[in-house]
Amino acid sequence: MAGSEDTLRDTAGLEALISRAAAPGRGLPPVDKWNPDFCGDLDMEIKADGTWFYMGTPIGRQPLVRLFSTVLRKDADGRTYLVTPVEKVGIRVEDAPFLAVELDVAGEGDARVMTLRTNVGDIVEVSAGNPLRFVIDKVNGGLKPYLLVRGRLEALLARPVMYELVSYGEEVIIDGKPMFAVRSKGSVFPIMPSGELEKLSR
Repeated sequence: MAGSEDTLRDTAGLEALISRAAAPGRGLPPVDKWNPDFCGDLDMEIKADGTWFYMGTPIGRQPLVRLFSTVLRKDADGRTYLVTPVEKVGIRVEDAPFLAVELDVAGEGDARVMTLRTNVGDIVEVSAGNPLRFVIDKVNGGLKPYLLVRGRLEALLARPVMYELVSYGEEVIIDGKPMFAVRSKGSVFPIMPSGELEKLSR
């Protein structure tokens, strides 16, 4: 019986959170300027494939996922929260909160602009302000690229998008070392030393 009461309370709390997150106005809410009290953790998780779960069940309503994504904030403590003007609740993130699912490339050389779309509808140009970073997966040794979307929130590039992006790679000398890198908006983003390119096939 207590479990049912907890579930009802969690559901009611989620509905209240939705109503507060859906504040009127256009554009992204200024979550970085809000400093509400921490109200505990919510049984919500974003999986590595970008799927959102609430109480172990996938959230199938994309508009709701999009709404929640606009009030996400990752703080200096490394945790990710849903933030409204009156509350801050912790959620779990398996990898990155967003997934980059589409790449558009325009121009050549230093004039090239790479634009990525996330699974929640963010459109982000790769630049010095929204850089790419590349890490090697500790589990399988594969390449994992991330795009800084806003604040401390990143998008993991889906594998097909990653392969498309590295197809634009070129060798660039950085600090005297040959690096395999990509360019966008006048900035160079090193992927790995040129001698380690075989890792891209994993």
